[in-house]
Amino acid sequence: MSQAVYVLGAGAHPWGKWPNTTQLELALHALSGALGEADVSWNDVEAVVAASSRFEGGMGWGLHANEIVQAVAEKGMACVNVGGACAAGAIAFHTAHAMIASGEHDVVCVVGAERMPKGFIPRPPGSQDDVTDDDYLRWVAMGATNPAYWAIEAHRRMHELGTSEETLARAAVLMRRNAVGNPLARFRTATQIDEVLASAMVADPLHLLQICPVSDGAAALVLASEAWMKRNGGTGVKVAGCAIATGSFGDPARRIPTIASPVRDGVVHTSEVANAVAGAFAMAGMEPKDIDLLEMADNTAWHILAWPEQFGFFAPGESDVMLERGELEIGGRLPINPSGGFLSFGEATTAQAVLQICEVFWQLRGRAEGHQVPDARVGLTAVLGLGANGGSVLLSR
Repeated sequence: MSQAVYVLGAGAHPWGKWPNTTQLELALHALSGALGEADVSWNDVEAVVAASSRFEGGMGWGLHANEIVQAVAEKGMACVNVGGACAAGAIAFHTAHAMIASGEHDVVCVVGAERMPKGFIPRPPGSQDDVTDDDYLRWVAMGATNPAYWAIEAHRRMHELGTSEETLARAAVLMRRNAVGNPLARFRTATQIDEVLASAMVADPLHLLQICPVSDGAAALVLASEAWMKRNGGTGVKVAGCAIATGSFGDPARRIPTIASPVRDGVVHTSEVANAVAGAFAMAGMEPKDIDLLEMADNTAWHILAWPEQFGFFAPGESDVMLERGELEIGGRLPINPSGGFLSFGEATTAQAVLQICEVFWQLRGRAEGHQVPDARVGLTAVLGLGANGGSVLLSR
């Protein structure tokens, strides 16, 4: 029988562009905050699980946990480095949770830190021009950046469900409004629908202010077994559900970086994330009606409308109505991304899913000053990564 796991502390470096701060320094800043909040020292930590970046650090081999430990805490602890692209932080959390739930460890740190290159996310340096590589083909056959894929999905929603350009703009406005009170967010100025629609068109129908930029940032968490927490007089938030998943064959999503895929009836859209969310719900013995807030990957305004429907919170097309009625706002029926989301932070790939969990932790502890969801007791995260990786964590108090 597995043992219960709790989050004891969270920490993050503010999101932005930090050319004079190394990735390692960003990670250590976040870890220092998490350890401090948990009242845990490096002497207590038995393992570090890091979400590994392909852009920087890790000694060139993705060894980010090892790099951190060699800098501050060489004491023989276990180091685990995981991939998963934008879902790497969720996979790192899931790995740390399993290490504790199994009884192998009592205290494990999770960390993701990233300094992103400017502009569209490019092909990995040194990639071969291989016609069997979907990522190569999407560039030479279509010239399709990530926003092109998201634009296809937005157009499909507009055609099938009647979503308007104004509704897509309203979703972006909501994210910026949530971020006004969040000191960790990069973009904290409120915007209006006409300003969103007047911003540059990137991939029709998505404008610049409806697509997340890229940023630098870091986030970290301290996890511990219930037994260790009680022995040491700590307090935490319970990990009620935790799951990672991959996609299902026949998924209708335009999955980056594929250029074509078969579609089967009855397969949920963005199945890798929907499968992970379903796994987290099953583990927790909960369902959508039990959730007080959702922190999810909003790479675009389209995601804010589509994903809650795919996870079972609303019927197809209902998100538009919920948004217009204010039900997705802080204090509404289902607050979505009270942090401000990717649209307000910008994406620091490997750190983003860790930050989502930090945000839910702070919300449940009543520490999300300036953007607090009233009486939040149960929170859910959802994230998507390249390679059909999905992750979801459900915390409860």
